[in-house]
Amino acid sequence: MTTAPRQFPDGFLWGASTAAHQIEGSNINTDWWVREHTPGSGVAEPSGDAADSFHRYPEDIALLAAAGLNAYRFSIEWARIEPEEGLVSRAMLQHYRRMIQTTIDAGLEPVVTIHHFTSPRWFAESGGWHGRDAVDRFARYVETVLPILRDVRRIVTINEPNILSMMHGKHEGDLAAIGLPAPDDAVSEALVAAHRRSREILTQLPGAATGWAIAGQAYHAEPGCEAEMLAFRHPREDLFLEAARGDDFVGVQAYLRTFIGKDGAVPVREGVETTLTGWEYFPPALGIAARHAWDLTGGAPVLVTENGIATADDARRIDYTHDALLGLHDAMADGVDVQGYLHWSALDNYEWGSYKPTFGLIGWDAETFERTPKPSAAWLGGIARSGLLTHPDPAHIPYTDPQ
Repeated sequence: MTTAPRQFPDGFLWGASTAAHQIEGSNINTDWWVREHTPGSGVAEPSGDAADSFHRYPEDIALLAAAGLNAYRFSIEWARIEPEEGLVSRAMLQHYRRMIQTTIDAGLEPVVTIHHFTSPRWFAESGGWHGRDAVDRFARYVETVLPILRDVRRIVTINEPNILSMMHGKHEGDLAAIGLPAPDDAVSEALVAAHRRSREILTQLPGAATGWAIAGQAYHAEPGCEAEMLAFRHPREDLFLEAARGDDFVGVQAYLRTFIGKDGAVPVREGVETTLTGWEYFPPALGIAARHAWDLTGGAPVLVTENGIATADDARRIDYTHDALLGLHDAMADGVDVQGYLHWSALDNYEWGSYKPTFGLIGWDAETFERTPKPSAAWLGGIARSGLLTHPDPAHIPYTDPQ
């Protein structure tokens, strides 16, 4: 069975996303670097040089532009900009300003994330998001980076605050193995306050749209467990979507679905196709997450800030992305205002404890750092140029729900 091509609107953002710690390398002043080098932390391998994108970002940006994409989402690193409390690195501010300008000069729209999981060592050592002055310290950081964001049209304040709340203070390495622990209520409260303060500060930038990016889990209830599912979902997702009401946009990040039973999250069922992260292969998660974000925020425009699959089979990456975009297009046809799609990720990267889960449109050699765009990059770039969603393989088998 094949599906008819789907036309996306003019002005739609088509791009890819990264995060500083996952691709830059030698990010030694972060709490994550400390975790990677702490015995017994459970981290399988350290980030090390990563993809060396701190030095090679012009090449990475050029490859995305050459593929045909029109947007690049990346994060700026607080630990580089403020390596010690109150000490601002002008050189690092200029570095990230050059990165923004390089993106613009390449014809891509920069979507800048101010905080993507990592914090400076000194911030973590002083209590992190539990600290009495956490929100004030973060607000000061936002004020510090304000000048370099002067012509950025879309700014993400905090990446996946719901996941950040769940992982705060924990020392497991691979996020895929952490699961869905109960979030820390105090951290959640601090993150909401930090987001709102950030948006107030960012209003000084004329024309800048601001929001934050929420991880959607496409929660499903086991039979008779609807109440348990709603109670499980609220502190892990809905609370953060509710906090996005009135924002200029809400970032939606979706990869999988999670079933909830009487005792919480249910393991992935045997016999179901899974990805390199152990997640169920479930492309409809994106459309479900976009609809849920639209409903819960009261109609905040949706920007897909992450969606993708950890696989060594690039053809399967195209399959997954195609079907995810079908669900997204269906949501748009039903009235959900979606502004763009940013694939996770631009590069194979450090997935918080391991390099084994490969999400990238672009691969690279661990010895030479030589970049190799994958067929999926050209495929997605072709869709970006035409706005027309097609699948290159006539033998494509669409996803079938195993239920």
